[in-house]
Amino acid sequence: MVLRAAAQGERPSRGLFRMLFLQTTTTAQQGFALDPLTIIMLVVLAAMIFFMFRSNKKRKAQAEDLQTKMVPGAEVMTNFGVFGELVSIDEERNEAHVEIAPGTVIRVHRQTLARVVDDHAEILDDRADDAGDADEPRDRA
Repeated sequence: MVLRAAAQGERPSRGLFRMLFLQTTTTAQQGFALDPLTIIMLVVLAAMIFFMFRSNKKRKAQAEDLQTKMVPGAEVMTNFGVFGELVSIDEERNEAHVEIAPGTVIRVHRQTLARVVDDHAEILDDRADDAGDADEPRDRA
């Protein structure tokens, strides 16, 4: 009926609007219908929010741990792969001085300090990688 009226260029009758309005108000008075799809969507949304807060908490803890390890004298690696000894950190200017060779000190932004190098853990990781790769053929390009 509505499609016929719209196709002919006529305005639909007001009785139809009243009928649609009454149908929507009666379902609203009955309450919100929880079909299985709505329940699933709400559970997925709650899970996404939970994991988002959990990952943010982990990331914040890792950043705090890194900041406690960043002390002058620590062996550090920058984001661009330069290894050196941390000489000083200037909190006010947000920069760090890293000695990459005896007598050679570079000035970098504090956020480029990627991690504190732990020599003992690095040696163990290298040995584990070498032992795992011994049986596998290497693809050299």
